[in-house]
Amino acid sequence: MKVICDFIAQWMGALVLGLALVALLFPAPFMSVGTWVINPMLGLIMFGMGLTLSPQDFRIVFSRPKDVLIGCLAQFTIMPLLAWLLTRVLSLPNDLALGVILVGCCPGGTASNVITYLAKGDLALSVGMTATSTLLAPLLTPLLTWLMAGTFVDVDGWGMLMSIIYVVIAPIALGFLIQHYLPRFTQKAVAYLPAFSSVMIAVLVAIIVGHNASRLLVGGLLVVLAVVLHNLSGLALGYGIGRALGLSHDKRTAISIEVGMQNSGLATSLATIHFAAYPMAAIPGAIFSVWHNISGALVAKLYSHDSFHRK
Repeated sequence: MKVICDFIAQWMGALVLGLALVALLFPAPFMSVGTWVINPMLGLIMFGMGLTLSPQDFRIVFSRPKDVLIGCLAQFTIMPLLAWLLTRVLSLPNDLALGVILVGCCPGGTASNVITYLAKGDLALSVGMTATSTLLAPLLTPLLTWLMAGTFVDVDGWGMLMSIIYVVIAPIALGFLIQHYLPRFTQKAVAYLPAFSSVMIAVLVAIIVGHNASRLLVGGLLVVLAVVLHNLSGLALGYGIGRALGLSHDKRTAISIEVGMQNSGLATSLATIHFAAYPMAAIPGAIFSVWHNISGALVAKLYSHDSFHRK
């Protein structure tokens, strides 16, 4: 069983891509699943993240505040600004522009820690950044979305804040408490969490793709271009900022991956709940969920290569 779980976690990108393609070509089974399941599924993924956190993960915020501050500032400036810029350069329609901006304003993704580990980056910094950016998200994600998209859509900042608390913060807090008070259960469960999260993310993406298959087939290429440019630019700029500040390669790697890999599931959830009048706003998050796992696997190989590691 452990071997199967390790295999699933290792090939997460292929699993997400494969199931997304199936949903795109045969959307009917996935359309039969209501979009109401998105929030509970995302909550389960966040609960799994909470199970993996310990007080040690938060100590980095106090023991290495400069590194975490640099990473979080990069996270909440580079990606929102890149998103806004791409929507203007590519002249995206309002619903797709909103979706790209939502992705850019979300915290780091849950898969970033796994990718950082595979890339031989600073895993403690990665976990610390993910935890910190997630805790900041209830305030910063609605605020940044309002600043970037408030000129062309009505942004319910308070509603978004409460959604993030219910879907992200509360499940993480519950997982953290169970990890603390039921350590034996947690030790057994954690071994299977990467595979569980991989399957949940793949199914979540497939449901979203299935519900938006016809729209994806019509306007998919433009939004795919926006998503790919957004992700790759975030990865490159995250690494570049770390290098400009004289940080070590393992720290640059962690910051690069944290900046480039967003919690796109949260972006899709927020789009579905709060921007129902813009149905295509959920598409960039779904595509990002597929693409950033592919690009993450590629940069992990690049960053972990000996010749690159010596730079």
